[in-house]
Amino acid sequence: MTQIAIPAVFMRGGTSKAIMFHARDLPADRAAWDAIFTAAMGTPDPNGRQLNGMGGGVSSLSKVCVLAPSAREDADIDYTFGQVLIKEARVDYKGNCGNMSSAVGPFAVDEGLVQVEGDTATVRIYNTNTKKIIHATFPVAEGRARTEGELEIPGVGGTGAPIRLDFIQPGGATTGRLLPSGKIRDYLEVPGFGTVEVSLVDAANAAVFIRARDVGLTGRELPDQLEANPDVLTLLDAIRLQASVRMGIAPDLEAARGISTVPYVGLVSPAADAQTLSGGTIRAGEMDFAARVISNGQPHRALPLTVSLCTAVAARIEGSVVAEALPPGLAATGPLRLGMPSGILTVGAEVAEEGGAWVARAGSFYRTARRLFDGRVWVPRAAA
Repeated sequence: MTQIAIPAVFMRGGTSKAIMFHARDLPADRAAWDAIFTAAMGTPDPNGRQLNGMGGGVSSLSKVCVLAPSAREDADIDYTFGQVLIKEARVDYKGNCGNMSSAVGPFAVDEGLVQVEGDTATVRIYNTNTKKIIHATFPVAEGRARTEGELEIPGVGGTGAPIRLDFIQPGGATTGRLLPSGKIRDYLEVPGFGTVEVSLVDAANAAVFIRARDVGLTGRELPDQLEANPDVLTLLDAIRLQASVRMGIAPDLEAARGISTVPYVGLVSPAADAQTLSGGTIRAGEMDFAARVISNGQPHRALPLTVSLCTAVAARIEGSVVAEALPPGLAATGPLRLGMPSGILTVGAEVAEEGGAWVARAGSFYRTARRLFDGRVWVPRAAA
């Protein structure tokens, strides 16, 4: 045969989908993984559609997760995330996916990697990409994760069982520091544009935050409107490259071009009435501020969960460009409501100033997840 089959599960986690693998079913040599993952997803595809694989042609649908029992005392599961690029034969392991993190706990329980009793499970997850611990808590029935429930999340049709994700000490997930440059605000020099003021924050994943108005946007744009503006996407990528070097993620601009996942680009603006992807309207009073995110060069149709956490952390750091977007008089603690293309996302972030330095103690939010099918994924023999 010209193809081989590898056991796999296809799952939705939050607003993303991924192929879930057991590490035991993959080659021991991790250098062999990329060819398998890209072939499974249908990458590279110059047409950007991934029709020859499981991918969906957008970054949120081109992901893989690898799971194994953990040898750590503080974790039950080791979880490695891979962002499979669409037009390039490459997999980026620099960051984590918060949405797919919500699928890890249910996968671990349903696959027998974690044994549970009672009607609630808490799975301790060690994300190998960021070297951070995540606790996933969700309802179970007869030893399996429940899927039915009343939680509705923006961007996903229907409802599901709530999965609470608690990111423990999320600061410095990419760079080792909550504020990688040591500053709350930085100035980046962008060739052909000039100076732009940003906040560089690393919590759950690294991100560069920019005022939407500083790059000629309102902050209310929908993804299609941003995609129709290649000039602004080129500018935002140029800012991302400069931020990557300033944050120490890459040593120079050339190296930064080879790291597609982090830093993410976050556009923030004060609360204002805005249209959603479903054609509805969210009112200014329903949100605390608005956010748009560029992920792997594409405008995200919701918000990547890890970046939502990073955004909430940045909003609680006094003096950041994100905190500046908050309405006057907003409580200094408590969950924040982020306005995004798919609706409103509520995120909790516990941040404090200790000894003259800002510390992100924890961040939390709720997602839903569902197993879509399981069986075997086929890849060309040459890929394996």
